[in-house]
Amino acid sequence: MIDTARAPRTSASAPRDPLLDRMAGADHREVGGVSIDTTRAANGRVKRVCYPPGFRWSTHMKPLVNTPLCMHAHVGFLARGRVRGTYADGCAFDLTAPRAVVIEPGHDAWVVGKDTAVLIEFDTENSTAARFGLPDSHRHA
Repeated sequence: MIDTARAPRTSASAPRDPLLDRMAGADHREVGGVSIDTTRAANGRVKRVCYPPGFRWSTHMKPLVNTPLCMHAHVGFLARGRVRGTYADGCAFDLTAPRAVVIEPGHDAWVVGKDTAVLIEFDTENSTAARFGLPDSHRHA
């Protein structure tokens, strides 16, 4: 019997990876190849987002959301992997787990290397940037 509550393993002998397992009681969906588990927490949400190797926002998500850049603010903890990105003005970021992350709206980002990037994210849906005191898009002070 196949356990559909767990992410696929890379081989039959690979040990179970709880970081990639679906979150108990969370809403699960897959969008643009990204696995997202979301659960309500107080006035916001906690999300476990798994970006696969080779993922790039402008390639995999842009056609689905019809904006030139990702306009969502990301606040959380990069638990695994490496993510690089750029903002419209050319500013770049390079994030390697483990570390806290804040990515302002108005970016493109991609996974670097062969590991899935796992982000534990805290958000308030469409008001995340404002609730965390971030601008509505990246800009220099």
